[in-house]
Amino acid sequence: MLFMPILAAQDNSLPPVNRAVIDAVRSMPSGGGYSTSPAANRALSGAVSREGSLLSVHTAEAVPSYCSGATYLVFLKVLSDLQNSGRLTLTPETIAALRPAGQPDGTGIWGRWNANGPGTARLFHELSLGPNFTSLSAARPGDFLKIFWNDGIGASEHGHSVIFLGQDTKAGTLTFWSSNIPGGYGTKTVPLQRIHRLLFSRLEHPENLNRPLLLRTDAYLFSLQRRSSNSEEMARQCGLGNESRR
Repeated sequence: MLFMPILAAQDNSLPPVNRAVIDAVRSMPSGGGYSTSPAANRALSGAVSREGSLLSVHTAEAVPSYCSGATYLVFLKVLSDLQNSGRLTLTPETIAALRPAGQPDGTGIWGRWNANGPGTARLFHELSLGPNFTSLSAARPGDFLKIFWNDGIGASEHGHSVIFLGQDTKAGTLTFWSSNIPGGYGTKTVPLQRIHRLLFSRLEHPENLNRPLLLRTDAYLFSLQRRSSNSEEMARQCGLGNESRR
């Protein structure tokens, strides 16, 4: 079965925050080009600010873009929408910590999200934001997903940070949204046989971002800039069960 964003947003069987993620994806710009240049980093940082007591996310300003920045903007847009609707409270300290400002891999919230390897999943595990898992059969539209195009984890990896939209079991394909080469923001469908590893993260408890802030550097993620990990170490660091050990 193939899930598309406009259908998933109306699917009452989806977890509530997953519906919010799909709504955020639908509100994102289209295209804009893909780039990992300093200009893209400045645009990402400039799109996020605090207005009074609220997190403000101006997604149209974040162009050009790249994959981890795109999914992080969706993450922030969900937080902003939940806060604006009164369903989430974020402290001023949390809002300040959420802003991407060039934090190195493994440092702070953005530095974890943007790190090599299981950065997003590591963040979710540390703050108990929601479960991490590797089973495609358990995935739902609106789950955050790290795709590994090769067997490497860390310095040797080739990966992609995306929002899972669904799979077509008959065609053997997976559909996701992200910033993709070369066009930028948009959806893409790829054959499952191209993918070596999947790591899903489902946002369930955004309120836990108000726990003691992760301003320190995570040694595991920091180390993955120069070395490779393996599935067993990744499982320990991300709270994965035995189903991840393959």
